[in-house]
Amino acid sequence: MMFDREELIRATGATVLADKKINGISYNISTDTRTIKNGDIYLPLKGASFDGEQFIQNAVESGAKAYFTTKDEVINGADLVLKVTDTKEAYLKIAEYYRDKVSPYVIGITGSSGKTTTKEIIYSVLSQKFKTTKTFSNHNNEIGFCQTVLSMEKDTEILIIEMGMRGLGEIELISRHLKPDYAVITNSGSAHVGRLGSLDNIAIAKCEITTGLNPEGTLFAKNQDIIKKHVQFNGNITYYSIDDVKILKKAPSYSKFRYLGDDYELNVEGDYNIENSIPAILLGIHTGMSYPEIKQGLSQYRPIEKRWEVEQINGLKFINDSYNANPDSMKASVKTFIEMYDNPIVILGDMGELGDDEEKYHKEVGKYLAETNKQIKSGLFKIKPVKYLTVGKLAATIGEELSTQGFDTKSFANNDEVSRYILENSNESNTIFLKASRSMQFEQILENVKRGISKL
Repeated sequence: MMFDREELIRATGATVLADKKINGISYNISTDTRTIKNGDIYLPLKGASFDGEQFIQNAVESGAKAYFTTKDEVINGADLVLKVTDTKEAYLKIAEYYRDKVSPYVIGITGSSGKTTTKEIIYSVLSQKFKTTKTFSNHNNEIGFCQTVLSMEKDTEILIIEMGMRGLGEIELISRHLKPDYAVITNSGSAHVGRLGSLDNIAIAKCEITTGLNPEGTLFAKNQDIIKKHVQFNGNITYYSIDDVKILKKAPSYSKFRYLGDDYELNVEGDYNIENSIPAILLGIHTGMSYPEIKQGLSQYRPIEKRWEVEQINGLKFINDSYNANPDSMKASVKTFIEMYDNPIVILGDMGELGDDEEKYHKEVGKYLAETNKQIKSGLFKIKPVKYLTVGKLAATIGEELSTQGFDTKSFANNDEVSRYILENSNESNTIFLKASRSMQFEQILENVKRGISKL
């Protein structure tokens, strides 16, 4: 998006340090000197380990015709120099200005797990009728928010923003500038409890999404007591859960369910994916979509990379759900997997950012899965026993809980070791499921299997 000098000054409240007052000039905002294009305005961001203002000279030499700064120094070669107190806040204000200028319906989404999937399902539904822009991948911090907003075309009708957080106040900051018409809280769980300190603080952080929510808008939130305890919004609230749904059919890569009297289909399995689709249905209804449009949008949803990604490698079938993991998502995804597939092998890795109680949370996953296996053995689900493989010291505690209750488990120190075991001990009758935090780099397992045992 291009902005003229008056818009940039008005949006940010900047002080003009230098201005050649060239008429008819508009600027594209760039925050990266490596991708500067001739005529851009450079907006230098700062972080814990970097300071973009150190590269203003490089930006000008690379073609930037203007730049923002927090200092008084003026570098020769720029047509326009704007001074602001904080460059990140200036970026947020520009994004807010453009959000107001385009004025789409705005949807904000957060949650401990499932927020990216929910965003993608909502996009799949709403884009059936509306020109829709969404957060790319999981670029869900304040910088990703600005990038997404500024990527909107002028005729965008709906903007979908995913909001992540690593501490209190971060979702509030985005919500204040986003000013959503609708907000979605997929759940509040234990993800990032190591950073937030308690489950209550996590719920408080998620509920910050209502800070900028239109008073006449609507919050859609999972029906959880901890969310109800901390949400502070006096407008319309709709609580939802899987209990509101009648599941009609479950099969690998397929779900059929009934909600509010209508039948819908998803080309993915899992109760949690059905639950993630409920806000999409509700938003479709609220924005005036027809039942056939909503139904078609749900049926066209496909998981994004490393989220329930099915892949055949050298005769072995893998389901890669290793983009990230926390106790809630691990429990839900593994439960779904062992319900759906014969001869299942589950590979679990360490979960990060769980704080001082990280071992306790891993043990709780083991206890939950052991109980799930007991239900399977009692005939609740008609599948064969599960083999569990764990990678890492923390994940080993999951295996220990399973092993003490008689289940088939093996623990490995690294990805190479578990890869060798898979190559030597599995065959085409197995389906192999991968779940871990991103830091475990489980894609290495898939690469190892592609290369074969001779390369290990």
